[in-house]
Amino acid sequence: MTNFQRARSEEQREVRRQAILDTTAAMLEEMPIGEISLNELSRRVGLAKSNVLRYFESREAILLELLDRAWRQWVADLPALAHGGIDQDAPVSLRAEQFAAVIAGSLAQRRVLCDLLSAQAGVLEHNVSPQVAARYKRAAVANVADIAALAHQHLPELGNSAPQLTAAMIMAVGAVWTHARPSPAMHAAYEADPSLTAFKLDFVTALQEMLATLTAGTIARASA
Repeated sequence: MTNFQRARSEEQREVRRQAILDTTAAMLEEMPIGEISLNELSRRVGLAKSNVLRYFESREAILLELLDRAWRQWVADLPALAHGGIDQDAPVSLRAEQFAAVIAGSLAQRRVLCDLLSAQAGVLEHNVSPQVAARYKRAAVANVADIAALAHQHLPELGNSAPQLTAAMIMAVGAVWTHARPSPAMHAAYEADPSLTAFKLDFVTALQEMLATLTAGTIARASA
């Protein structure tokens, strides 16, 4: 826990702001989003809850900023992964499969990003002001555009449909992540009745298959 003196300068305020973000990020490594509370965050960062709310209007506003930060880090890593994982001379069908594999594989070790993406629309975009919502959405649009540019670079057959594909891919990430992380009760049901495991998903495998289907379908529609 950090014990802060009263922030009197813009630099001191920025230090507090970053401490709140970094502390929340550390909490995300330990627990799911639903267990993160402002009370516990305040205790860990060494500020009163009312002081935390001077820097961020809500818990969701903090998490949206962390989502953008994790998303930008992911986007920054993708070009090198795509360069190493996609054969630019291969037929379009193979490049589409390779692109899906790169995206799915790149998310395998990014649990926090996947957690935040899965909660984006249903949780994080609530309990924030229109100003915070708009600021986050502008950042999200920019992140989608960067991935779309990468997709078009390796799959020019997408034509003008790369942004639509990328937006659908992001929604797929959140959906597959949620379904690939069943509740304790569902785990117990799988163990009790092995026939139910047909509905049990491996995140990377299921996501890769879904992204490959989305990519192939988008290319087919673009060429129609």
